[in-house]
Amino acid sequence: MNCARTWKNRVWLALFDAVFCVSSALLTIFFGAALGNVIRGVPLGVDHYFFEPLWTDFQPGPHPGILDWYTVMTGVVALITLTVPGAHYVSLKTDGEHGQRAGKTALIVWPAQMALTLISLIATWFVKPSIKQNYLAYPIGFLIPIVVFGSLLLMSSWTRKGKELHPFLASCIYITGMLVGAVPALYPVVLPASSDPSNSLTIYNAAAGHHGLIVGLVWWALGMILSVGYFVFIYRMFCGKVQLEGGGY
Repeated sequence: MNCARTWKNRVWLALFDAVFCVSSALLTIFFGAALGNVIRGVPLGVDHYFFEPLWTDFQPGPHPGILDWYTVMTGVVALITLTVPGAHYVSLKTDGEHGQRAGKTALIVWPAQMALTLISLIATWFVKPSIKQNYLAYPIGFLIPIVVFGSLLLMSSWTRKGKELHPFLASCIYITGMLVGAVPALYPVVLPASSDPSNSLTIYNAAAGHHGLIVGLVWWALGMILSVGYFVFIYRMFCGKVQLEGGGY
């Protein structure tokens, strides 16, 4: 009876693990594709509304679909980008076989992360050539790709040396650099219009009124304080390695 029950538990655990893995991967890809739409642009009308089919000819253009080769690429980049720090975090929080396997996974995926990062930057330059205007106007922005590729190199080097915390921190810097890099590239545009650039949403025509901005700033500050406090609380509660209990994690 106990053997049958154990077998059934293992079947359900494997099923739930698979469902959780696939759903998490798809969610990451969808968020990455959404970010790709923001960078590439959407067919905004003069009323600043738009409609996109799921796909059209799979090419970026004046009237693209939600999915094209660029947004699919950004989805894959997002998946790889979050896989590596996830592996570093597992390596940081566990000992033994689990930690070793996570570290090896990070090293295996790292070349794909480096290649996709370079390809995505070139593709973004091709799809959105206007981004070079901001970077050329403010050369300090070129520090962002330096930080991105520097963190990638440190990530690989520290992982090979058997370190745990350093690669995870480097992966966090990498994610921050990739996200921050989109800001100076698009500024002052918030959501580009692929059909007519004059219809783009900017920080000027999309801004709320003065009173709304003040109220939003106050509540945003309070929300950030609560978020930081919650983060510190969770970190202190779960700090250190995960300990084995009853033969499993």
